[in-house]
Amino acid sequence: MTHRITVGTVLGVLILTLVSCAEQPPSAQQTESSADPTGAGHGAIAGAEEVAEPPLALTTIDPDGTVAHLDLLDESITEIGEVSQASAMTTDGRYLFADTGAGVEIVDSGVWTWDHVDHFHYYRAAPALLGAVEGEGRAAIATTNSSTSGGTGISFAASGDAVLLDTEALSKGEVRELFRLDRDPHDGLVVPVGSFALVTDAEGGAATTVVGYDSTGERVGLEQPCIAPAGTITTRVGAVIGCADGALLASVDDGALSIERIPFPDGAAPSSIGAFANREGRPTVAALAAPTDIRLLDTRERAWTLLTAPAPLTQVTAVDDEGGHLLALAQDGRMLVLSADDGTLLAETAPLVAESLASGRAPTLIADQHRAYLSAPAERRLYEIDYADDARIARTFDTATEPAFVAETGR
Repeated sequence: MTHRITVGTVLGVLILTLVSCAEQPPSAQQTESSADPTGAGHGAIAGAEEVAEPPLALTTIDPDGTVAHLDLLDESITEIGEVSQASAMTTDGRYLFADTGAGVEIVDSGVWTWDHVDHFHYYRAAPALLGAVEGEGRAAIATTNSSTSGGTGISFAASGDAVLLDTEALSKGEVRELFRLDRDPHDGLVVPVGSFALVTDAEGGAATTVVGYDSTGERVGLEQPCIAPAGTITTRVGAVIGCADGALLASVDDGALSIERIPFPDGAAPSSIGAFANREGRPTVAALAAPTDIRLLDTRERAWTLLTAPAPLTQVTAVDDEGGHLLALAQDGRMLVLSADDGTLLAETAPLVAESLASGRAPTLIADQHRAYLSAPAERRLYEIDYADDARIARTFDTATEPAFVAETGR
């Protein structure tokens, strides 16, 4: 099924029933501000509507900075506004953080899910452009799985500035810095962990150490060596940072920040890990150490699995489902469904993004509970793929402009 997207279509109105929560009667459910205005209880904020199912969407930024929002429930499109031309984008499933080279501009998609461990709450509010965080050079951005609490970390390579944003303030439309630290310029990280953050320190222009800070920017006395830190992601277990010899796993226990080292298995070559990716919140994450070198980290078991891909890859992401699916994008433009046990090929698509890869327009591969989403910037297309059904193309959305950056929002 192919759909033509033209910016400006009015967002359809969804009539949905509120989800009731097992630990409180339906009368306590409210669609706007509640007795807990911070949203710490169930992720609600003033002015947001609680809805009955995940308000899933694909929010895109085109090469000129136009931000568009495709509602995956009713297939309507809303143009949110414009940001500066971006060189990269990071998301937490609600906000889009666009790296412009002179700072980070923030978009609120207006849809999010709040994880209550044994059940979820789903919200919809008006999308908005929230503003910018100033900084120089490439921005490395680290998020958590909560869009209404905690922090969001930004590390600026050229200036060395380490910034921790207040995510609760973002949920109220305010861009507020909890701290900004001066460091030597380097490609580093600022990784939020509960009410703390891990910040890289550098020697000779290269990051060598990870240091713990509280939300006011004060050191907490925790340091760990980490050569060539690259890649970070948050799971239900904690925050992961890739190092040349393995990974660090950080969590908060009894109000204190702790860090565990998970080394690569014996015989595994030291390697700079690429970006970690997974189905949001799941304990297992995946990364590439080389085009055919897949490294899976189970943060719950503190264990690595090393796999050899059947073809050179550009991206990999862990689904971490009962079927043991692992999704990958091959260098020839095919999406591969692999076994997370041994890396064997389970299914594949035709080459869907060959033109994008050949022209240097990087596609984005996203996994959720039921579908994969693959952007094709040069082809001006977005694919929805049922990876559990022999990699069947479920829906295809043609776009009016290039979807240079795409995020699945509402999850």
